[in-house]
Amino acid sequence: MTTIARFDASEFLDDDELVAEYLTAAMEDENPDVFIAALGDVAKARGMTEIAKASGLGRESLYKSLRGGSKARFETLHKIVNTLGLKLTIVADRSAS
Repeated sequence: MTTIARFDASEFLDDDELVAEYLTAAMEDENPDVFIAALGDVAKARGMTEIAKASGLGRESLYKSLRGGSKARFETLHKIVNTLGLKLTIVADRSAS
């Protein structure tokens, strides 16, 4: 019998440039849950316990914030992004004009 393992993106997010591309692509989706899930993948790759401790969030709060449909506050997401050593940047979308 063949078993298929569930794909876990966090196993491949070991490079800062790859992480940035991954989150940028997730941010382009209109569904905010896509970005939140991607941020959760990155946090998992870096270690949830360490991210929770460094961000000042409890582990349970971190997991809750990164769960689909969480409606996490911008302040919380910003804190997680900063703790991961990343920053959010806004650029003009010339194709939208």
